Amino acid sequence: MDLKHALLTFVVVLTGASTVVAQDRMFKCGNNVYTNDPAAAKDKNCKPVQGGNVSVIPGTAVKATASTASPASGAAGQSQKVDTNDQRARDADARGVLEAELKRAEARRAELLAEYKDGKPDHQGIESRNHQRYLDRVAELKAAIARTESDIAGIRRELGRAPAPPTPSASGAPAAAASAAK
Repeated sequence: MDLKHALLTFVVVLTGASTVVAQDRMFKCGNNVYTNDPAAAKDKNCKPVQGGNVSVIPGTAVKATASTASPASGAAGQSQKVDTNDQRARDADARGVLEAELKRAEARRAELLAEYKDGKPDHQGIESRNHQRYLDRVAELKAAIARTESDIAGIRRELGRAPAPPTPSASGAPAAAASAAK
């Protein structure tokens, strides 16, 4: 038994010594630059890495295919400008989406305010016996109202930035002028 312990200890020490010899001292230069050359580390003011081993895995290069390169070169020769009518249609669609989102957010805020009842909502189920659950629900309602009001303010800001829809009088004026010219 004593011979087995001595042999096991010898093997463990030998294995540990071989791993220490195999790992050179590593130096870190900057964020992601490592070297094991002490002369280069001294020139670049690198710091020695303490503990652990550094594994370096080279990345793969991304190769551009012919199909992705040709549209970019072809588009460079053509104008990137969008037709005015197409842009107006896109703006109108965006405005419609924002207005629908604003209506949903305002409806959600109205539901939350009705449930909140100025900070005194009705007790639900076990809340009459467990006051902490009631307080937690009141706090959640208050936070949901604040989030919804923030959403509404953001949507209104976006609507303010979006181009205004054409007014009927503006679109009718050119038609009237054209008919008067005839």
